[in-house]
Amino acid sequence: MTIRRWALALACVVAGWVGTLMLVMVATDAAPGAIVLFPKQNFVTNLPDGSAVVGGGKAWVAVRGEGPGLGLALYRAGGRVVLPAGLPGCLPLPEGQR
Repeated sequence: MTIRRWALALACVVAGWVGTLMLVMVATDAAPGAIVLFPKQNFVTNLPDGSAVVGGGKAWVAVRGEGPGLGLALYRAGGRVVLPAGLPGCLPLPEGQR
């Protein structure tokens, strides 16, 4: 395989993974928070009730929220890419960090 094919394969894997995470955020309420990439200008003022900003940077905002439908509500508030945050992943957390 050439370098160009490897780069294309890597880009497809990354795009597929990000797409899967976006789908998880909209389809389930498993994540207690979210990372919103490239939010619109008035995103913070349009946050749904029961959610709060817990961090951020130039191109992202970390939001923690309660209640069903957090992912969809963040998209409606002006989030362009909403990814789940706070999920333990495949490995269980140690007893002291739960």
